[in-house]
Amino acid sequence: MRMSERFSYNEIARFIQPGTKVLDLGCGDGELLELLISTKQVQGRGVDIEEAMIITCISRGLSVFQGNLEEGLKDYPSKTYDYVILNQTLQMIHNPVFLLKEMTRVGKQIIVNFPNFGHIQNRLQLALLGKMPVNKNIPYQWYDTPNIHFCTRSDFIRLATELGLRIVDEIAIAGNRKISLGKDLFATQICMLLEDNVDKS
Repeated sequence: MRMSERFSYNEIARFIQPGTKVLDLGCGDGELLELLISTKQVQGRGVDIEEAMIITCISRGLSVFQGNLEEGLKDYPSKTYDYVILNQTLQMIHNPVFLLKEMTRVGKQIIVNFPNFGHIQNRLQLALLGKMPVNKNIPYQWYDTPNIHFCTRSDFIRLATELGLRIVDEIAIAGNRKISLGKDLFATQICMLLEDNVDKS
């Protein structure tokens, strides 16, 4: 695991209260879920589409299910989890609006961590070289990338507003550190804790 991944996992963990129920969508090899179980004592469950990842998670002793996020979360009743996490997966989803709505239905709060396409390095590569960015944060060539819906921090904030979501907390990550200034330009990852924007009184 890269140091930046470990850092982002620890920052995601800061959003989560101990002993809560967590659903990790696109859980991959289960490292984030394992961290949350060991440090936050959560009741955690993961979902991933790849059989190899499911096998790895099971070997770690994790509760995981094979599923296609494109089909939504129809098997999960409303508000059955305290947190639903989508970590570095939003940009790979064909219909992110549908999935975000499903996450909000199933979870009391949702956590979304995504690469910030508005990072200055990406802007410069496009402006000066006229090429799609390829770097350590976006390591794929345009023709073989699993990423189909890149967005910037501003794009996501606008979408959250349109979906009636309130940003409870936000962490802007640059490599293996948090930043508070120039998030749109200098953050390589954006991690947000969100919930329904309804009157809680």
